[in-house]
Amino acid sequence: MANNAATVQTAHHYTAVAIALHWLLGATVLAMFAVGVYMSDLPFSPLRLKLYNWHKWAGVTFLILSVVRLLWRISHKPPALTQAIVAAMPPWQTRIYHATHHIFYALFMVVPLLGWAYSSAAGFPIVWFGQIALPDLLPVNKEWAEMIKPLHKLSALALMGLAALHIGAALKHQWLSRDGLLLRMLPGRH
Repeated sequence: MANNAATVQTAHHYTAVAIALHWLLGATVLAMFAVGVYMSDLPFSPLRLKLYNWHKWAGVTFLILSVVRLLWRISHKPPALTQAIVAAMPPWQTRIYHATHHIFYALFMVVPLLGWAYSSAAGFPIVWFGQIALPDLLPVNKEWAEMIKPLHKLSALALMGLAALHIGAALKHQWLSRDGLLLRMLPGRH
């Protein structure tokens, strides 16, 4: 493993790149969800159009960052759990710990791709940051759009539910188990 600041990883801590991607994606998904909920109840207006565009731009950016994170994860083995963490987690929790990470990666791809597919089918092309026209994933088809829209919403809700579980588990480990799990993902701990 290279010894530069971006990739240094100790035995039980994530790399600086993994930490940065974790917190950036976490903040982005929370912001996108909040904007998504807010904008969906707005009447048709310039503000609603602006927020929908922002939401789509953030979604494409989120998808790109998710691919980068997945590639980083594939090429950089995560750090081993400490004995304190292993002792604090019964086998069922360890299985959930690993399963939630796999489901996260799936939803990181599914949610924005469903949003992109919905936008395409609804006839609203995505022009990333108002500069780069992205190809439509589907031809314009209002029936498909109406089928995809609730799937995007449900997958986003699933992602937020999983994020809540993830945050709750991290806080449980930090404050109840006191096993240092959260410290593995904090910057400056190498």
